[in-house]
Amino acid sequence: MANFVISNSTTTAGTQQAMTTTYKTLISIVGAESAPRRGKIYDLLVGTNGTPADNYMEWIVSRVTVPSTGTVVTSLPLDAADAAILAKIVANSTTEGTVTAGSDLFYVGVNQRASYRWVAAPGSELVWPATSCAGFVLRARSGGYTGTATGTVYAQEQ
Repeated sequence: MANFVISNSTTTAGTQQAMTTTYKTLISIVGAESAPRRGKIYDLLVGTNGTPADNYMEWIVSRVTVPSTGTVVTSLPLDAADAAILAKIVANSTTEGTVTAGSDLFYVGVNQRASYRWVAAPGSELVWPATSCAGFVLRARSGGYTGTATGTVYAQEQ
């Protein structure tokens, strides 16, 4: 089982999208189209990299059946000896994927001046199946902030 880190703020992750009142996908991680593997999200970090103000931000993790369109990124293994992740990873989406209705597994509202970290209790990780194109999206929105949001996902592929 290899562990990986995925971020939407790396230099290879494309252009971050400006926040609006509708959700924008920061990171999409779905099973590979061929030979998909089961995976788990066990750690999330979210924040902003714009000029701070007193606005709220909302972050949500939902299940998807069709990945979003954006910059395909390569995740970094935490152990350099591990093989590359097989899951398809997209950052800074320009077109939203198909979110499964009623599948929001993580939600947090945070002041824009703050950052937030969630670490799963052992056995409580967010699990995606070994199914092609099934997985998760990390999305953000804001009613008052128009800058960009950041997200980092730590995942394990089995």
